[in-house]
Amino acid sequence: MTIEIPSNLIVAGVDEVGRGPLVGDVVTAAVILDPSRPIAGLNDSKKLSEKKRLALFDEIKEKALAFAIGRATPEEIDQLNILHATMLAMQRAVAGLSVTPELVFIDGNRCPGLPMAARAVVKGDSLVPAISAASILAKVTRDAEMAALDARHPEYGFARHKGYPTPEHLAILAERGPLSEYRKSFKPVRRALGLEE
Repeated sequence: MTIEIPSNLIVAGVDEVGRGPLVGDVVTAAVILDPSRPIAGLNDSKKLSEKKRLALFDEIKEKALAFAIGRATPEEIDQLNILHATMLAMQRAVAGLSVTPELVFIDGNRCPGLPMAARAVVKGDSLVPAISAASILAKVTRDAEMAALDARHPEYGFARHKGYPTPEHLAILAERGPLSEYRKSFKPVRRALGLEE
């Protein structure tokens, strides 16, 4: 079931990737699709293979009316908390669009403050094609950043766990301690810094 969107409205979809990881930015994307240039196969980025995501990433950038990436840094996450930092990153993605949307669909159950109408859609990355497109851009962007971090610090295994608190990652973190890219307010990182019992 997809959500019916009036064809005369300029609609943006927004999604985020990276709320759960212990390291790196939370990355958001905003996408306005072009109704005259449909993209087949859009879905929640987590349900697609990496190969399919990469192919769609290029197609979305080529065919969308507008797209933008927003982010919040580990410092901002530590300062604001992950929810408020995610909202800030979403605001930045929408503000970065070269076309101003009339309506913004946000994946999830809450909307950031925006200067236009916005609607939160639970499981929106499966229901609203523009949110699916945003989830793909955000995930491919963040995964590439984790691969780059992995190249600089291969001993941490970022290419495998993408910064999520897997047992392997927690063991490495406890042994080696956090890098500057870690989110110092997250409990496992605080524990590695000796700030949590």
